[in-house]
Amino acid sequence: MPLSETSERVRLEIYTRLARDGALPDHETLAHAAGLGRAAYDEAIRELAETRNVVLRDGEIEMAHPFATRSFGFSVMGPATLWWGGCAWDAFAVPNLVPDAPSVLVATTCPTCATPHAWTVTNEGPPAGEQLAHFLTPVDRIWPDAAHACENQLIFCGRECIDRWLERTGHEPGYVMSLETLWNLASEWYAGRLDSPYVRREPAAAAEYFRSVGLHGPFWGLPD
Repeated sequence: MPLSETSERVRLEIYTRLARDGALPDHETLAHAAGLGRAAYDEAIRELAETRNVVLRDGEIEMAHPFATRSFGFSVMGPATLWWGGCAWDAFAVPNLVPDAPSVLVATTCPTCATPHAWTVTNEGPPAGEQLAHFLTPVDRIWPDAAHACENQLIFCGRECIDRWLERTGHEPGYVMSLETLWNLASEWYAGRLDSPYVRREPAAAAEYFRSVGLHGPFWGLPD
């Protein structure tokens, strides 16, 4: 469902600032840039949160996927901007979304053994690497706590580190994918978010996208 004209204006301002600067100014500055008074701006922010266009924490914008305003364990360094990637999915999405950053350095550490990992991720194809991504939360349960889901979309050295992490945390196994599949998932998922108007995918369209990039099973709302 399309956003109201006011909320779309605020959404575009938020995304444009994050894509350019990797950070956001305060609410007053954003409201002024959107040409709104504070009451109208606050109502727009509420609509953006309710429609899953932003994630709020204590009234502040925590995430506007694929961008985050705090560390979720992934840094994304472009030619002129340093971003926080909200998760493995989001970090790999940045060079596919931001026109001025077709190649970035994505860095993280293995959650089990703290081994550092870094890849040059481009908009042309997946990086080389034997590491594996593990997503804990099935796609139909990402909301309403999207931040928790993102905190648990991680990259490990391999299966052994995933198994040790699951044993240590007590979590049930989620979904494991290669870096190639992760890149395929991220490559077009956020297409259009820097344009206006932007309309989020409906569930059926999302499921078809997941299928098209090689995902399968109930974790993604798809048949085995």
